[in-house]
Parts: sequence; C-alpha cells; structure tokens
Amino acid sequence: MLYMVHMLVDIPATLPKGEADRLKADEKAYAQRLQREGKWRHLWRIAGQYANYSVFDVASNDDLHETLTALPLYPYMTISVTPLAQHPSAIAAN
Repeated sequence: MLYMVHMLVDIPATLPKGEADRLKADEKAYAQRLQREGKWRHLWRIAGQYANYSVFDVASNDDLHETLTALPLYPYMTISVTPLAQHPSAIAAN
C-alpha cells in the first residue's frame, strides 16, 4: 500500500543541542535503513521548511503507523497521511 506522508518538524528551542543532534542522526540512520528496505520509497525536502513529503510502501495502515511512530523525531512532528492508488492514465507501473 502506498501513502504520501507530509512531515513538518518543530524541535523546541529548549531541547539541548546535543540531544537534538543525536535525534537528527538517529532519524537519518532510520530513514536510510527504511529506504534501503524499500519501505520509504521517496523522500523530498520542502524548500525553506523543516519538512518533507515522502512516499511509503507498507503492508497496512498499522504498518505505516508503527513505522512513523518509531521515527526518532516523531514527538516533534505534525504528520498528515494520504493513501495513494495507481492512476489509470499513468504510463509507469506502481
């Protein structure tokens, strides 16, 4: 199942820099692992924002929920999810 996910990150200024840096490094490692596994198919930065649009390919709604809530920066994110379906006019297969 494909999902487009918008993630907006808002790390509080009160979080110590060392802790924020550790969370960002953990987030990067987790995101890259998910990309290598094929679960996180696309990752696009939104210019000028600490945000992204991503496409996830997971087995179920529950799988997506577990994947997103395991993100190290999850407590500091506002997330919206849009389920995707193949468009009948698309020339590329899913």
